[in-house]
Amino acid sequence: MNIGEVSDRSGLPAKTIRYYEDIGLIHPDRSANGYRSFSENDLHKLAFLGRSRALGFSIEDCRHLLTLYEDRSRASADVKEIAKGHLARIDEKLAELHQMRATLAGLVHACAGDDRPDCPILADLAAKT
Repeated sequence: MNIGEVSDRSGLPAKTIRYYEDIGLIHPDRSANGYRSFSENDLHKLAFLGRSRALGFSIEDCRHLLTLYEDRSRASADVKEIAKGHLARIDEKLAELHQMRATLAGLVHACAGDDRPDCPILADLAAKT
C-alpha cells in the first residue's frame, strides 16, 4: 500500500504517518524509486497508534505499548502500569480543570456585566499572584 491508501484505511493523515516513521514507530519498506510501501502489519500498527493517541497516550507511552504489544512474552502488569500512569495524569488534569472552572464561574458570577467599567474578571486577571 502507498501512503495515501494506508492513510485512508488507518484514518491517520499522511503527515502523521510520516512523523511516526521519522520517530521510529513504524518502518515501512521502500521501493526502488524511494516510495514507502506499507504492509498490513504497518496498517495494523498505525491503527493501534491512532487508537492509543485518541485515548491521549503520549508518544513515549505509545512506543512502550507498541513494544509490549509485539512482545508475546509480555506481562500484562507492564501494560497496566502504563495505563494506570496515564489515568493518573488524566485525573490530575481533570482536577485542574474543575478548579479552573470553579474560579472562572465565581468571577463570572461576581461580574455585573453592565455598562459600568468595574469588572472583577479583569481585576482578577490583572492581580499579582
